[in-house]
Amino acid sequence: MLLSLALFALLASPQTPDPTLPPPSAHVKTTVVGLGVQVYECMPQGGGYQWTLEMPEATLFDPATHQAVGTHSTGPAWTWNDGSAITGKVLQTRPSDNPANIPWLLVETHSTGTATGMLADITLVRRSDTQAGVPPTACDAVHQNNIVRVPYQATYSFYTTNK
Repeated sequence: MLLSLALFALLASPQTPDPTLPPPSAHVKTTVVGLGVQVYECMPQGGGYQWTLEMPEATLFDPATHQAVGTHSTGPAWTWNDGSAITGKVLQTRPSDNPANIPWLLVETHSTGTATGMLADITLVRRSDTQAGVPPTACDAVHQNNIVRVPYQATYSFYTTNK
């Protein structure tokens, strides 16, 4: 009986919703795979040292054709091969289930490239399914100003609020 009650309590406990999920009014326009590196620098901070993200550098691939369709860079920014581009600011973050993987993100975006193209009407980008990308643990006076390029992979989903 006690086991049944414990199991019921576990199953009945509310699941915390994923804060990186976009609102119901957003619709996926496209999803790609990003392959690249997260670039970090070991910097003095608060009396100690910490790896600071300098920039991502990734190529975006269509998962069906495996063809490169764009890039991801500092900003955060995404540029498509058709010239359309967006930059954004992080709205939500969620740790990955594996501490060796960079967090999942929801990013609010605005267009910076051509008025037409794949990214022209994108309002949100979600980074999910991350693999790797976390800097090494050693960041101290010996490593000050060192730059590391840590390989990573992620899924990027591009959302619009237009149907």
